Amino acid sequence: MSAGTLAFLDELVGRELGPSRPVTVSQERIDAFADCTLDRQWIHVDVERAADGPFGGTVAHGYLTLSLLVHLCTDVGLFPPGVTVVNYGLDRLRFPAPLPSGSDVRLTARVAELTPKGAGRVLAKIACEVRADGAAAPALVADVLYLYLAD
Repeated sequence: MSAGTLAFLDELVGRELGPSRPVTVSQERIDAFADCTLDRQWIHVDVERAADGPFGGTVAHGYLTLSLLVHLCTDVGLFPPGVTVVNYGLDRLRFPAPLPSGSDVRLTARVAELTPKGAGRVLAKIACEVRADGAAAPALVADVLYLYLAD
């Protein structure tokens, strides 16, 4: 891959990408995430108790929603085959609304900024919003940083 392979990013600056295809955040997915992270707070995994809780049912972990970004970004064309992308960090991350178990989520994204980081390297700031279908507010809003590398 050459540095020219990263030129596709220039065409994406400022454009809204998405929405992505839906991803279902099932209770099984939430439980598996809880097992991986050892975060088994009852609002995520105790279906019976959560039914009477503040959200009327179990909700996904915020970091589970965050972890779906790579898949969702791939779906909207941000990580095409043959391009190496490395997580670089976050400039902003918020979870404005709970994400109920069983929700279908979709991503809309916009390449907000590109910063050259040396030969064959570009740091992209991607403005991301993940929203459950039919929800009034997003479950995640983030400015995510990805470092794109040319081989």
